Amino acid sequence: MTEPKIDIGTEQFPLVDIDDVWVRYNGKWVLKSIYLQCFSGKILGIVGPNGGGKTTLLNVILGTVHPNKGSVKLFGHPPNKNSRLDIGYLPQISHADRSFPVTVIDVVLMGLYNKIGLLHRVNRKSKAEAMALLEKVNMSEQAQMIFGTLSGGQQQRVNIARALASKPKLLILDEPSTGIDSVAQEDFYELLVTLRDEQNMAVIMVSHDIGVITSHADQIACLNTQIHYHGRPDIALPPDIQQKIFGRNLHIMIHDDKCLTCFKRHENHD
Repeated sequence: MTEPKIDIGTEQFPLVDIDDVWVRYNGKWVLKSIYLQCFSGKILGIVGPNGGGKTTLLNVILGTVHPNKGSVKLFGHPPNKNSRLDIGYLPQISHADRSFPVTVIDVVLMGLYNKIGLLHRVNRKSKAEAMALLEKVNMSEQAQMIFGTLSGGQQQRVNIARALASKPKLLILDEPSTGIDSVAQEDFYELLVTLRDEQNMAVIMVSHDIGVITSHADQIACLNTQIHYHGRPDIALPPDIQQKIFGRNLHIMIHDDKCLTCFKRHENHD
């Protein structure tokens, strides 16, 4: 039976709609009464401590974890194999085997398999699409390099290109800046903003780094088993909310136009 089409991504119909979701592992509630929505053209940042339920929440959205209570809608319907085809997903960064002989363009082509099928040969058109994506993330000159020899920041750019290969409506990132130096991080998040603006893409990224989220997200959700705040980052996180999420020993660093590292990076690019 064909599912009816829904005008998703508007203010009336969110891409992701989570309604009173509870998830329990080994007799312990890891998510409690979660309400969350995500819309096209927005970056939603989810912050919280390690073990606070961030990755579990992503798996609920992807449909790989089924809630004990509550409902989840992805593109207007319960998550399923077909709906996941419209999602680009980056799990937490893993360090590639530097000797494994997979090239950068091969990694991007992996993202096309959902469209062309594993048993179909990669043709000239597919390679042209992969090169166009590498160009978008400023990695086309490294197309024939071995993926494992790239820096962490370069690998994340290639992973972004792979995630974009299926032309997703939603991009999901799990701790995308782990293991990446500060300059590469800033470039990476600027790329996300460009993708949001140019393609009206929705982005959900989770992080324990509250400074990054408040600098780059349109909305934030503060999660530690429960969502303690969901709204704009520029008016968020009063001291009582910070303590509920991270405890008392918290320092926030936010990049602004006086950041010397960022200034020198842009100066060198001019």
